[in-house]
Amino acid sequence: MLPTRRLLVLLLLAAPLIALAGFAPALIWLAIVYLAAVAALALSDALLAARPAQIAVERVHDARLSLGADNLITLILANASPRPLPFTLRDEYPHVFPADARFLSGIIPANDIYELRYHVRPLRRGDYHFGDVVLRYRGPLGAIVRQARYPTAASVQVYPNILELRKYDLLARKGLLHELGLRPTRARGPGGDFERLRDYTPDDEFRRINWKATARRARPIAADFEVERSQQVVCAIDCGRLMAPPVGELMRLDYAVNTALLLSYVATLRGDQVGLLAFADTVQAYVAPRRGKPQFQRLLEALYNLQPEPVEADHGAALSYLARRQRRRALIVLFTDLATPEAAEPLVAHLARIARHHLPLCVTLSDPFLSGAAGQPAHDAAGLYRRAVAETLLDERRALLDRLHRAGVLTLDVPADRLSAGVVNTYLRLKAQGRL
Repeated sequence: MLPTRRLLVLLLLAAPLIALAGFAPALIWLAIVYLAAVAALALSDALLAARPAQIAVERVHDARLSLGADNLITLILANASPRPLPFTLRDEYPHVFPADARFLSGIIPANDIYELRYHVRPLRRGDYHFGDVVLRYRGPLGAIVRQARYPTAASVQVYPNILELRKYDLLARKGLLHELGLRPTRARGPGGDFERLRDYTPDDEFRRINWKATARRARPIAADFEVERSQQVVCAIDCGRLMAPPVGELMRLDYAVNTALLLSYVATLRGDQVGLLAFADTVQAYVAPRRGKPQFQRLLEALYNLQPEPVEADHGAALSYLARRQRRRALIVLFTDLATPEAAEPLVAHLARIARHHLPLCVTLSDPFLSGAAGQPAHDAAGLYRRAVAETLLDERRALLDRLHRAGVLTLDVPADRLSAGVVNTYLRLKAQGRL
């Protein structure tokens, strides 16, 4: 038990009586009576206060927390005592998690429960541990504070951003996918079975016109086709040293992992077969393309374990490995980072070679610091030098992306906050165009 500020103030009020007792000895008895009354108050408060056993605490959260997302943590407190219970608590969440609250407080009604909510934002995948909940509550007279520790220790795993998948499902049901930056697409490619006839629009390709229907209806009519299913998508993730530096809160690799998870989920919902290749100087993981929810769970577990390695990534060895195992045409989504043009030279050659049989998409994160430095006004020689260097590096990057494009490789270079939407939109567009 601990004294409250109220009790300390009451005790300090006895000090003048004790000090004046040297001049008027009778005051010492008054001080003794006063202190006895304060002690009785404290004792009564301790006896009336709820016992720790009358309070129960439970922590509720997802079994798997999501990387780089605000994960809800709910604390449920039950008060079995006959009085309301003002309290303050501290939850011992993993210290490396940023959280929106360190201490929480409230009042639990008598013989009732009370819920508290806060969020944690894990910035690294892996295994973590929640500790106990430490609760402090006052007695009904406000003289003492009791402190109790409630055993709520639990292990938790931080996975790629699963919450984004739930958000996708929710917005898809409401027809609000544009809130995720996703654009609706309509399949109008030649692949798949005939679906319907509709009026021709200026956006349609000329070859989509159904001439017999056009003649019958005396106006241009276009044909839609169902999107082919069971096409193949492979996420190839570079786990080399260039994917370790952070962009904002997360590593480049973590942005790639989160995006690969969302792409795999969307492709699985559309009936496609999804696979994974993770590599650094050697192949770290390979999951052959398959369809269905069991395959998605395999991909989730494989993505959970990926970590960057302090080595140069061997794109040639990884893409050769993939080419030997991936005989059927597939969309190969390569998440990587482009270093200097000289270092990226082998990557261009290997992607150009794989483009003969597959559809490669090279995905990179644009550098916000370079873009900011290139657009920064220069007020002195140092600023002018920084801007010139940034513009040179951006020009080299654009030239490299242009070389990839000329070699038949699709490219996507976007900021981190638009990566997931950009990749999924590209997949949906390519699928709608019948290019997979």
